[in-house]
Amino acid sequence: MPAPTALREKPAEIVAGKIEIDDDDDAEILIDATSTATSGLDERTEVSTVPSSVGGMEIDLDGRPKFGSAKEQRVRVKSQSRKIPVPPHRMTPLKGVWTKIYPPLVEHLKLQVRMNVRTKTVELRTSRQTDDTGAIQKGADFIKAFTLGFDVDDAIALLRLDDLYIESFEIKDVKTLQGDHLARAIGRIAGKDGKTKFAIENATRTRIVVADSKIHILGGFQNIRMAREAVVSLILGSPPGKVHGNLRIVASRLKERF
Repeated sequence: MPAPTALREKPAEIVAGKIEIDDDDDAEILIDATSTATSGLDERTEVSTVPSSVGGMEIDLDGRPKFGSAKEQRVRVKSQSRKIPVPPHRMTPLKGVWTKIYPPLVEHLKLQVRMNVRTKTVELRTSRQTDDTGAIQKGADFIKAFTLGFDVDDAIALLRLDDLYIESFEIKDVKTLQGDHLARAIGRIAGKDGKTKFAIENATRTRIVVADSKIHILGGFQNIRMAREAVVSLILGSPPGKVHGNLRIVASRLKERF
């Protein structure tokens, strides 16, 4: 038995230096590897050049999603109708300017409108073409402003501007007046030939209607507040000269603001 440290004899094949290698097998392996690598590159090239889709979404060359144009969606407005009562003394003026009242309601708000002479009302109704949910409310405010006594050109601003309001109050809400005292208060508000009322309107950029003992003011929120303060001062007995002085200050402040 040889010693553990003894050299072992090399295999005869190694000693002879003859290891049979099947060239055909290596050639086949090399060809397969090359073809596999080449096909893998081709596949990667195709992935990078042709846009793909992930979850039904198209992706461009840079990997960003491609979105199509958004479709226009019409807002369906619930079918509504309104009946605005017209006072008897405003029916004749309504008939006279009806050709100026219905075009903005039909063309701008896409509403259906008719004047019912028998019931003395103006009827409004939404249509399939109506696309504004607040259209019928704007139309009702427009007709209501005309029935209160405002001019058509002033009332039509309610359809085009969103920050306009109408505030109404009576003289007795400010001070209880009767007889000649009430008549003098109305006279102080209007002024000679309406000059005081026009001065308040121009200074505060509002419109005022004095209908007997009722006062209606059309304008923005802050402008209505300033006009109401001037009218209340006249009702309480302030001289028109003092009110005019205050209006000049208000007008100068408004000019500085705008």
